This record gives sequence, structure tokens and C-alpha cells, in this order.
Amino acid sequence: MKSVLFALFMLANFSAKASEVLKIDALHSAVVFSWNHFGFSNPLARFEQIEGELRLDTKALDKSNVSVSLAVEGVRTGVPSLDKRLKAPEFFDAAAHPSITFKSTGVELLAHDRLRITGELSMRGVTRPVVLSAKLNKIQAEGDKLGRAGFDAEATLRRSDFGLDRYVPAVSDEIGVRITLEAFADS
Repeated sequence: MKSVLFALFMLANFSAKASEVLKIDALHSAVVFSWNHFGFSNPLARFEQIEGELRLDTKALDKSNVSVSLAVEGVRTGVPSLDKRLKAPEFFDAAAHPSITFKSTGVELLAHDRLRITGELSMRGVTRPVVLSAKLNKIQAEGDKLGRAGFDAEATLRRSDFGLDRYVPAVSDEIGVRITLEAFADS
């Protein structure tokens, strides 16, 4: 936590513009989700194709924003037949809805390195508000510019809100989502 506060203090004294755009680093980012399967297990899946950007305002974190796109074709469970099924019309319907997007609408600094990120999640043609509980991991400067930044976030979604209600309630309606995101200056 001290390193985050120190980084924020250092960044606040830069002569560079306060807000900079960082590109999401897909190699060091992940969106993982889990569900309860008939009360027996809590399988995991992840989206492996992530792109987007983070506009970070180091002088006023509440003016920052994030925009992310996940390719449905990039969903992976470790079970090829389940991957295929999740991409089919009964679930994500990759052919008709090839991506899932999140665009933040607000960032609130709660305490030190904790943030509440509100935004709009669009999936299967449905857009709903979502709140992420986030932790700012680190901000790194390169000279008088931002170099990298990263955060982790969590949320709980109801898949039925997005038309993904197959097998509810036997397979849980609530889906836990964990995100780790790293972004870098695209020079």
C-alpha cells in the first residue's frame, strides 16, 4: 500500500498532462469467471482475447476511465467441448454477438488504493450497469510520463440479466468475475 501511495504522490508532481491513455496488455491481463455447477463444483473459465484502454488521470483518479472488449471466441475452460458450447447460441452466441464490452461511467476513490468502478457491460445485445470493486496495484512512471499501471477487480453478475438463463437455477445464476488488468503507454 505504501508503494501505491508513494507512486501516486510522485505522479501528482509530474509536469506531464494529468490524464494519459494506456493500452491494455493482453499478455498480463485476465478476466476469469466462475459458476456453481449443480452444487457440486465451481468451474472456472477465462477470456483470453482482451483489448482496450485505460485513461488514467493521476491528479484525480475519479476522472479516469476504462474501456475493455473481450472476444467471445477467446473463452477457454480447459474443456474443448464446453468452450464450443459456451460459444454456441444457447450461451454467448459468438456468431451473433462476437464481443463483450465494458465501458466505465464513473470511478470513485474509496480509501488509499481501493476504487469503485461503475460502468456499462454489454453482452448478447443487452447492456446493464455493473459495479466493480477494484484495487489499484501499481502505477509506474517512465520519465515524466506514465509507463504502466495495473489493478484487480471483482464483481458478481446475474447471467439471466443478459439472456444467459439456460439451466438456472441448477447451474447458478450468479457468476463471480475476477479481473486483473495491466496497461502500458503505447509509444
